[in-house]
Amino acid sequence: MNAASQSAADPAASGALSQVRVLDLSRVLAGPWAGQLLADLGADVVKVERPGVGDDTRAWGPPWLAPADGSAAGESAYYLCTNRNKRSLTVDLTQPAGQALVRELAMKADVVLENFKAGGLVQYGLDHASLCALNPRLVYCSITGFGQNGPYAQRAGYDFLIQALGGLMSVTGRAEGEEGAGPQKVGVALTDVLTGLYATIGVLAALAARERSGRGQHIDLALLDVQVACLANQASNYLVGGQVPRRMGNAHPNIVPYQDFPTADGDMILAIGNDRQFARFCKEAGHKEWAADARFATNPQRVANRAVLIPLLRQTTVMRPTAEWIAVLEPAGVPCGPINRLDEVFADPQVRDRGLRIEMPHPYADAVALVANPLRLSGTPVSYRRAPPLLGQHTGEALADWLGLADEQVQALRRHGAV
Repeated sequence: MNAASQSAADPAASGALSQVRVLDLSRVLAGPWAGQLLADLGADVVKVERPGVGDDTRAWGPPWLAPADGSAAGESAYYLCTNRNKRSLTVDLTQPAGQALVRELAMKADVVLENFKAGGLVQYGLDHASLCALNPRLVYCSITGFGQNGPYAQRAGYDFLIQALGGLMSVTGRAEGEEGAGPQKVGVALTDVLTGLYATIGVLAALAARERSGRGQHIDLALLDVQVACLANQASNYLVGGQVPRRMGNAHPNIVPYQDFPTADGDMILAIGNDRQFARFCKEAGHKEWAADARFATNPQRVANRAVLIPLLRQTTVMRPTAEWIAVLEPAGVPCGPINRLDEVFADPQVRDRGLRIEMPHPYADAVALVANPLRLSGTPVSYRRAPPLLGQHTGEALADWLGLADEQVQALRRHGAV
């Protein structure tokens, strides 16, 4: 899908957050993910970066999107995934002039996003207390590994570390005793992404509260807190049942059969969530007797007798190819599906029909391919206005728009190294 097909003449003007200005001091993934989501919804997001260096992820490659003539090193795919619809402004926060500039920008902003270590911006006078004293309506979102207080507050927090410390890796990976057993991280930086989503929710809640109170507030968001909160049923299983969950590979602790199964040409997923679906599977598999068996008739019985049932199922599923199983099980209302590689994901007809691959014009190429925002708002749709920006691409433009600075004033800041 071409980005232009989703954009009106002035898509930002009709966006749900078109009235919101966001000053994004964050880098890497969690903060930028929140900034991109707010920008997709119409907010004017200015990304503040270090001159000459920029966001750390600009160097996290390959792969790279680079100009064909080799005139530039290129932009990393990692950076491109989380900085759409923003403007890049370079500011040197170590210089008093740069700090003063950010304070002026914060006075014009509705939201500040930052993910410096706890207390890291105090030395620059850019912390929550300092900026909100200048702009009491400011919503200031701080994202750290461990939060603003507690014995770990000064530690650096990274997604991989938090997946381990926060328990996710203890329930991810092959079960003990199986070949390749051991803790395993999720294949994407899921804690960072979830923290970005929670940050967005917190910002929207604070903006809504400001409509009543007239005042902004501080959002203290920690990766560890998010990771623990998102353990969901596994955490509840422990808190209610008193037993520590264990790694089960692709199996589910509370539902059977709900895992991967071998087929004649690969593997498939069965996600059977109730007894009716199980009975329909048994019929299509040629084993109606399983649904009547007292050991398997209900989900609690199937969970208790998992070790007996799963080998029976595996002996059956391996007899047909994946596509043949899906062809008979889907019409019967049995949830199932293939295990796709990413090339297969983006070739899938449902993914294609939903337009989850978009293209946007970029200075380095006619178009850069990106993943679409999954939100579908009927009245204020997501718009794709700007490709992820080059470093400092909008410095003059953003300073003119937000602060009314003339070109000669911007050039003076450049000469002094503040921007």
